[in-house]
Amino acid sequence: MLSQYVRVRITSMNTVDIGLFDYDRHNALYYFAINADEQIYLRYGGRDAAAPDTYLNLESFEGALEAGLRQHALYRQHKLPRKSRPEPLYPKDIPLIDEEVLSMGRCVECHLIADYQSLEREFNGTLNKLRDMFVYPDIKTIGIHLDIPQGLVVARAAGAVGAAGMQPGDLIVALNKVPVLTFGDLQHEYNKVPRDAAQVELSVQRDGRIEKLSVELPREWWYTDLYHRYWTVDPQAYFSLRPLSAALKKELGLAENGLAGEVVHVETGAQVYNLHQLEPGDIIYSINGVEVDDFTQNAEIYIKLNVQAGDAFMVKLLRDGKKMDMRVRTHREHFRKQKI
Repeated sequence: MLSQYVRVRITSMNTVDIGLFDYDRHNALYYFAINADEQIYLRYGGRDAAAPDTYLNLESFEGALEAGLRQHALYRQHKLPRKSRPEPLYPKDIPLIDEEVLSMGRCVECHLIADYQSLEREFNGTLNKLRDMFVYPDIKTIGIHLDIPQGLVVARAAGAVGAAGMQPGDLIVALNKVPVLTFGDLQHEYNKVPRDAAQVELSVQRDGRIEKLSVELPREWWYTDLYHRYWTVDPQAYFSLRPLSAALKKELGLAENGLAGEVVHVETGAQVYNLHQLEPGDIIYSINGVEVDDFTQNAEIYIKLNVQAGDAFMVKLLRDGKKMDMRVRTHREHFRKQKI
């Protein structure tokens, strides 16, 4: 099958049209099946927070190659609708990349493209961390577990998709009416769902017919572990929190719908950068005077969304039953940048 493709390996993003080749930049491997008219048939790639190769194997890659050839046959027969081409965008069009990478003769790395775009938005006041930092949500959060060698065949349906009627053996064929052929396609379209959306429509093929499922999205469905993403705009405080149950909050005299969470781990970075004196077992219940937030009950999410990287914030906490105030600084990572 590969012999039926013109194979191009991209070793530098310096002159690539990143407007056309849009994808999750934090990947070790990504493929596009595209024709000479710059019509993208499908994507192959994508990952989750657990590992870079969760959704990659030879069987699913073979299936993607077959699907690409089928799409090309339809296109040559004029049976495949043309898609509108995205506006061109090149790394040189992103001022920070042009100044700090291209002008220095460096290679434009994929993950740096995403990071510099977020930095540009932060500088010009258009950064939306919910959209720009929590990208490419994990489909397992809504209960989709794929039979990965079989592409988009469902191995197990739980949670929100299970409640919507998805079944093992279903083949996912569209999200919000947009056809998807691979996990890469599904992930790319899923990332376009507005973060305030209450539901999505998934179409599945079952027993030769198409079933449309209306999936109610759970609270914070978009939340993903950011550890592998290397965001400069992510305020690094080097501690992890576990949200308290409503019952435990009540027992401690804290707001049952509040932000309270227990510190479960403090990384060495907190000491290296002298950020704070938090300890495992501390219970943080207020951040900059906020104990209850209408958007989230997760203190860690609240910090990431509301604190600018490098800034400090005040917390109120319980330690051994005693109330304390503590100043917490955050660290802004640089990831090979010369200046911020």
